[in-house]
Amino acid sequence: MKKNLQCPLKDERDEQIDVRSKYHALDFLIAATQVLTVMCLIKGNPAWKGSLSTLFFGGAAMLFYKYDKYEEKTYIHIGIVLGLIGAALLVWFGITG
Repeated sequence: MKKNLQCPLKDERDEQIDVRSKYHALDFLIAATQVLTVMCLIKGNPAWKGSLSTLFFGGAAMLFYKYDKYEEKTYIHIGIVLGLIGAALLVWFGITG
């Protein structure tokens, strides 16, 4: 006899847990990247440019997510600026090494 396995509907609590877990994961990624950037700067490694670009991309991702939830244009504008700064740093790192 087959059991009827249905996925339970996500309630508001499940959504909050999902949002918080994604936010904390992004926070952890940003913190780890900050440590890597400082280490590269101290050692004189030019990879700090690439590492710093990921920080700007992380900040932009956070703001894009906030824009998606709150629909405030300020979030998207600042997110675009941070994304462009991150892209410029990444191109600079790619060219100069």
